[in-house]
Amino acid sequence: MTPRRASQPRSRQARNATPARARPRTGGPGTSRPLARRPRGKLLANRLILAVLVVLALGGLYGLAGLSRPMALAARQTAASLGALPVTSALVACPGPGTAGLIGGNIAEASAPAGTGSGQVTLTELRPGGKTPGPVRVSTSPQPGQLTIKSIPNAPALTKKLATLAIMARGQVPTSVGRGGLIVSATGANAQGLDVEQLNAAGQPTARCQPPGSDFWFVGPGSTTTNTELYLMNTDSVPADADLSVLTETGPQLGAVDSGITVPPHGMVVQDLSNLLHGAKAIALHVTTSTGRVVAAVRETTSLKKPGIWLPAASEPATTQMLSGLPGTAGTRMLYITVPGNVAARAKVTAVTPRGSYQPTGGSAISLLPRQTEAVPIPSLSGSPGSIEISANVPVTAELEITGGPPGAPGAMIGGSGPVTGQGVVAASPAGAAGTTELVLSAPGRAASVRITQAIVGAALTGQTGRVVQIKAKSSVAVKITLPKHSKASVFALVITPQPGSGPVYAARLADVGHVVQTVLPVVSSPTRIELPYVRSSLVSALGDQSSSG
Repeated sequence: MTPRRASQPRSRQARNATPARARPRTGGPGTSRPLARRPRGKLLANRLILAVLVVLALGGLYGLAGLSRPMALAARQTAASLGALPVTSALVACPGPGTAGLIGGNIAEASAPAGTGSGQVTLTELRPGGKTPGPVRVSTSPQPGQLTIKSIPNAPALTKKLATLAIMARGQVPTSVGRGGLIVSATGANAQGLDVEQLNAAGQPTARCQPPGSDFWFVGPGSTTTNTELYLMNTDSVPADADLSVLTETGPQLGAVDSGITVPPHGMVVQDLSNLLHGAKAIALHVTTSTGRVVAAVRETTSLKKPGIWLPAASEPATTQMLSGLPGTAGTRMLYITVPGNVAARAKVTAVTPRGSYQPTGGSAISLLPRQTEAVPIPSLSGSPGSIEISANVPVTAELEITGGPPGAPGAMIGGSGPVTGQGVVAASPAGAAGTTELVLSAPGRAASVRITQAIVGAALTGQTGRVVQIKAKSSVAVKITLPKHSKASVFALVITPQPGSGPVYAARLADVGHVVQTVLPVVSSPTRIELPYVRSSLVSALGDQSSSG
C-alpha cells in the first residue's frame, strides 16, 4: 500500500505541470510565483501523514500486549507450550551389524519414555549385494521402557566388482562399498530416551550407534602396525557428499580437496586409511559433509585377524573438554590432543578423582602447535578413577588412551562428553560370565546426586526406585553395578538420572572382561523432551512479558 499512496501526488504534479507554465498565476500583489508548486507541498504533507499512520499501526500492533488479562494468559500459555516438546522420533546407525566376520553381531536397544504410550522401531538393513539390492526394512514394536536384543542377519557378500570404487586421494585411500550396516529409527514412546549399542559375537557391547550429522571428529593413536578404517553411512534417501581431513604430529596429511566422496542413499562406504597414516604416532580425523548427512565410525586394529576397537567420537573442538571414565586400575594414560586452528595452543589438565580435583604431573603447561595432533603421556593418572578436564586458550579436541581394549586394539579409548541432563540411558552393560560393569560419576563443580536404575531384557526400565549416589563437589565416585545373585542375564540396561538441585554430573560406563577394560562408553543425555530456547525478540515473548508485568 505504501508505494501506491506515494505515487499519487507525483501523477497529479506531472499532469498539472504544463498548464501551470501556460497560464501563470500570481500568488498575491507584487509576486509572480506560480501556483504549480502547491502539489509539491501536498506531496510532502501526504508523506508525513503516511509516516504517522505507519507509526500508529506499529504502535497498535505491539500495544495488543496490554489489552486485557485473558489475552495475556493465552499468550503465556502459547509461550509455555513452545518451551519443551516431546521427542517423537529418533534415528541412529551402526556399521557393525550385518558385516559378518570379526565385527558383526546383534544390537541392544532400550528406551526410557516419560510416561505410557506406544511406539515403533524400524530396522533398515543395508544389502547392496543381494538379489534385490537396496535396504531391507523390518518394523517391530518392542515394549517402550525395556531392553531388547535384536538379531541381525549377515548381509550378502559383495563381489569385487561391486565393492570397488573409484581411486581416492591419488590412490592413498582404497575405498569400497561396505557390506552390512544397520539403520535404526524409532517413533512414539520408543524414541524417548533411546539408546542403541552394537554387540560382538559374544554379546558384549562394542560401540554406541550414532545419529547422523555433518561434522565428526576422531582422535587417537597411530603406528606402523595399526590398521585404520573409516566407515561412512548414509541414513537418508538422497546422496551425501563427505570430505575427510587428517591431522598428525607432522601436520595435515589429507585435505577436503583430495578426499571428497559420495555416499549413496541408504548405503555404506569404507575407506582404508592405513597407507595414508602409516608411521603416524597421533592422528585426528575430521569428517564433514557439504551435502546430506552421514554417520561416521572409525575402527583401529593391530591385526586384520582381530576385531580391534571402534574409536569413540570426540567432542567438537572447544576451549574446555571433559573426558570421563578413568578406571581405578594401573596402566597407560596417553592423551591425544589436536589443534584444528591456525593458532598455537597452551593447555592444562585437571583430574577430578575421589581425592578431589588437582593438576596431575605432566598435565600442566602443555604446548601444542597449530594444525597438529600430539600424544602427551600423563602416567600420574594411573590408578585414579574419575575424569579429566582439558582447558586451552584456543579450541582443541582430545581422547585418552588407557590400558585395555578388545583383541587387536591399541588400548581402550575415552572420548569427550557433556553433562547428563534429564537422564542418560545405556542400552547394554555386561554381567555374569560376559563381564562386569562399573559407572564413573564426576562432579567437577558443585556437589551432584544421581539415581541409578537397571533392568534386564524384558523387565521394566522405568518407574523403578533404584538407588541414589552422592558425589562431592570437585570429585568423582566409582560405582560397581551388579545383578542379583540368581540372575542369569548377561547384559542389562542402565538409566542415570540427575536429581533436583544436583550440580553438573559427567558419567561413563566401563565394561570389564577378564579384569581388562574393554570399552569406555560416555553416558550422554537421552531426552524424553526437547527444551526450546526462549526468544525475547518474538511477538509471543513480548506478549508474555507484558502479561507477567501487568
